[in-house]
Amino acid sequence: METFDREIKSRLRERFGNTIRFDEPMSRHTYFRVGGPADAFAAPENLDDLAEMIRWCREEAIPFLVIGGGSNLLVTDGGIAGMVIVMTGNLKLIETAVETEESVVVMAMAGAKLQALCRFAVENGFEGLNFALGIPGTVGGAVIMNAGTATGSMADIIESVNIMRPDTGKMQRIDKERLDFTYRTLSWKRAVPDADRQPPIVLDAQCHLKRSDPLKLADEARAILERRRNRQPTNAASAGCFFKNPTGGRTAGELIDKAGLKGISVGGATVSSKHANFIINTGSASATDILALMQIVQDRVADTFHLELEPEVKIVGR
Repeated sequence: METFDREIKSRLRERFGNTIRFDEPMSRHTYFRVGGPADAFAAPENLDDLAEMIRWCREEAIPFLVIGGGSNLLVTDGGIAGMVIVMTGNLKLIETAVETEESVVVMAMAGAKLQALCRFAVENGFEGLNFALGIPGTVGGAVIMNAGTATGSMADIIESVNIMRPDTGKMQRIDKERLDFTYRTLSWKRAVPDADRQPPIVLDAQCHLKRSDPLKLADEARAILERRRNRQPTNAASAGCFFKNPTGGRTAGELIDKAGLKGISVGGATVSSKHANFIINTGSASATDILALMQIVQDRVADTFHLELEPEVKIVGR
């Protein structure tokens, strides 16, 4: 039996109209440009729609997955059972929430692009976000992954987040003191004890930034983006850095490079010759190609250095 029969599809179309589609190829919604179809794909226009979609899935016992821009996501070729809810429709407001002479708090909704938030900060002379320049994806994803670089991370600027509890649909504010950020991870356990079973949905983030000179920040931004373009395959279809850096000082990219894996391919998936921690889709890759290449890299690094590389990319799907 299919997940969504004709009657359910009709009811969903009647309620949510063009915000919902069926058998939607996830290759259209991930930076890797791969992935089979989602049974249903929904883009809520507001928080009420989001709450209602989640309530409907809960009552109908339909699995659902909330995503952002798909920048850190690998969807298998089998696609995704249930409903995918994407936050990048209309949930992307960015505005100044609190101002003082020396600092500001900027509110950014989860569906806003992280680079849009960076531009907003630079143009308004708000310092603290330049570490995130060039990191793809949305604010919500950046919070959940504690996105960052060697010069900073989201943990450095987050003051609080607003979430939605998927079990109740209720909204809740969580201050930074109750959020446990670690390397590329956010643990909700102190604030939401049952988060392992039902992770909360990030609705927005309040970012504490300092006032600065917009021209200085713009010069800084240009230099950072130029370094990224020189060091990373920014024009290729990829999910950014594929593996987390292991403890011990050596980066995943260094280990992969020293293991002689730059340029190795499986089908249309290739380890970038520019930055070894990028797996890129050269145009014809499948998710299966990428997963096979991931395994080769992990095995070779384990054999060479006795270290296990853990994917930073989230792998989902059938």
